[in-house]
Amino acid sequence: MKKIIIINGPNLNLLGNREKNVYGEISIEDIEKQSKDKCKKLNLELFFCQSNNEGEIINYIQSAEEKYDGLIINPAAFTHTSVALLDALRALSKPKIEIHLSNIYSREEYRRKSITSEGVNGLICGFGYWSYILAIEAINNIINS
Repeated sequence: MKKIIIINGPNLNLLGNREKNVYGEISIEDIEKQSKDKCKKLNLELFFCQSNNEGEIINYIQSAEEKYDGLIINPAAFTHTSVALLDALRALSKPKIEIHLSNIYSREEYRRKSITSEGVNGLICGFGYWSYILAIEAINNIINS
């Protein structure tokens, strides 16, 4: 069975409570359940995690080289600021997809640049929790092609 990791960045633990007009009412736990259900249908094993700590996220990315067949990341605010996450993503040889609940390109100017997207195979944004489902389908296709 192929294994993937979904890494969620800072403040995503507050989903369902913060800026519902931007992120919706779905919680991170709901997204995890939907993601696990999708992975089960595709015969993928999923490790789903969230951290507010940049160093911990880097450790998750680095662990993917030996433990997982693919990586999906929602770097959240680190998207726009973290060269360290970009470097970790670039060092990983496995397929990688960046996702966002909101369309970062229709938001504030400072959110329209994704530093981390330079280190991934592709980017999915603006579809709410469906961004996760679409990314799971995409990573499954990449892994199995």
